[in-house]
Amino acid sequence: MESVVLDTPAGIDARLGWDPSVTAHDRKRLLARAIIGARLGVDPAAVRIEREAPTTFGHHTRLIASLDGEELDLVVTVAEYRAANVVAVSEPGVRVGIDLRDLHPDTHTRAVMRAQSQMWEGATDLDLLTHWSRAQAVLAADGRGPRLSATSVKLDQGGHRGWVRDRPTGYTIQDLSRNAFVITLAWAPEED
Repeated sequence: MESVVLDTPAGIDARLGWDPSVTAHDRKRLLARAIIGARLGVDPAAVRIEREAPTTFGHHTRLIASLDGEELDLVVTVAEYRAANVVAVSEPGVRVGIDLRDLHPDTHTRAVMRAQSQMWEGATDLDLLTHWSRAQAVLAADGRGPRLSATSVKLDQGGHRGWVRDRPTGYTIQDLSRNAFVITLAWAPEED
């Protein structure tokens, strides 16, 4: 699998990986191992990545990392698009959301984005895609993801900060786009 390190803020490490011959399940684990191995200065093969057992029907489980039988105090966040994944690893206490999109979405995807977007008249497909990815990253960091519409997200004029309209948390937004993928990272300290 090919992968690249993404330029992230301090405390958050991320990689993009792609390979159609590797399952999404395996791509996530390989990327998480590589990030954690580099972060801790250990052989990535020594890092174990398991999926948390589901607690309720429909609950999206998270990935848990351990080393030498001890669970690591790290949070693994993932995004997937076809044969690509982005994995971010952060310390607890930071809400992290990632969105991963193809730079050239199909007609159906563009129509969905336009129908649920608040973009200005004359916005280009790239404007729409960038705005959509930022809104989706904020929704992922918020934790409610697809249960809310992208219209629930408000972005500042430069698209560097975002909020879900019914919550006070402001998320910092960073573009991590690489290799014909639009990748957006949103993060904020968790509220006490």
